[in-house]
Amino acid sequence: MKALFKAVVLLLAALLLCPVRSRADVLKIVIDDTIQPISDEFIGRALDQAGREHDEAVLIELSTPGGMLDSTRSIIAKILASPVPVIIYVAPSGARAASAGFFILESADVAAMAPGTNTGAAHPVIFGGEKMDDVMKAKMENDAAAFMRSFVSKRGRNVDLAESAVRQSKSFTDQEALKEHLIDVVAPDVPDLLKQLDGRQIARFNGSTTVLHLANQRVQTLDMSLKQRILDFIMDPNVAFILFAIGMLALYVEFNHPGAIVPGIVGFIFILLAVFAFNILPTRYAALILIVAAFVMFILDAKFATHGALTVGGIGLMILGALLLIDAPIPEMRVHLTTALAVSVPIGLITVFLVGLVVKARRSKVVTGSQGLVGEVGVAQSALEPAGKVFVHGELWDAVSSANIAAGARVLVKRVDGLRLEVEPLVGGAPSTSTSHQAAGRP
Repeated sequence: MKALFKAVVLLLAALLLCPVRSRADVLKIVIDDTIQPISDEFIGRALDQAGREHDEAVLIELSTPGGMLDSTRSIIAKILASPVPVIIYVAPSGARAASAGFFILESADVAAMAPGTNTGAAHPVIFGGEKMDDVMKAKMENDAAAFMRSFVSKRGRNVDLAESAVRQSKSFTDQEALKEHLIDVVAPDVPDLLKQLDGRQIARFNGSTTVLHLANQRVQTLDMSLKQRILDFIMDPNVAFILFAIGMLALYVEFNHPGAIVPGIVGFIFILLAVFAFNILPTRYAALILIVAAFVMFILDAKFATHGALTVGGIGLMILGALLLIDAPIPEMRVHLTTALAVSVPIGLITVFLVGLVVKARRSKVVTGSQGLVGEVGVAQSALEPAGKVFVHGELWDAVSSANIAAGARVLVKRVDGLRLEVEPLVGGAPSTSTSHQAAGRP
């Protein structure tokens, strides 16, 4: 038994000391969106997984108009620190890696583009596209240029030309970028790209070198998690604005119809999702105040009957608030004019319509119950001296009058006291339509 125990221990030790065989896959992800915190999280997740599984390389298929500088810096820091070589591939044909995308492309161990793609135009832009003074412009430009030089030089690429994309907003086609040593490969598809890179020796950012073995490697695609897909969807400024506007409308419906529950739940959830997105996006919260003020103007228009003046003003205010809502450096990260119009006009009209119905209902005369009899016109069925019988609202009532009334005369109901009406003679005027029908059919 002792000998068997020793043998088992030795076997387990041998197994633990044996090197684990690497799967050596190529892990591929697709970034086809603006660069923002969800992109950063997704790329970080891919690099972490590739490191754990000792993959041969991470392939990031990129197509982006640009994005947020903080997210770009975070992504590049992850790429530079990755133990697994990173290949950035601008694809498919017609795609671009502009602005922030150019920074990410140049930070890769291998930079590649598909035919018919372009990159560059990486000049820093202040949020909202506002005009900068010369000092601030120089500061931002120098900072971005230094950031570009910090990793391009170690990648062995054209530092001066890469810097010109920052300072002069130069852009390059795939062939221009290849000829000027901004990228390493032009390939029409992923299999051809891996074939060209197989056996190539690359210099890592830490100074070490490695040889890529990509022939016949399995390409494993990693998709966004459900959480990331949901967050990526609501991070679209147009979606966030629509969620907020619908949420406000749903809450208004709930406040005017307490107990409906569903509008309240929908409104609460939609506004929470929108606020979550606004908290991550570069949001102007003063623009949110404009949107809320627009709803106030819609309500005031219905209550005070300004003949649409406040509604028009509210729609204009909501459109302005939508356009100013997201303070982003590129148009793709702002609320589009078409979205602002398509949401603001219908929401304004719907809100005014609903408010109008509520106001009309509150101002209308009560037509049910005992209070519905007040103000009705009836016919005296017997002489009231001062008590007698009257026919009102299709029913025969006991009534008392402040003055004697002859049978057949019209009376006006002034008050309901239990099961007795207090009436007075109706002088002049025609009876209501309902009373005329009742009088014609009375016994």
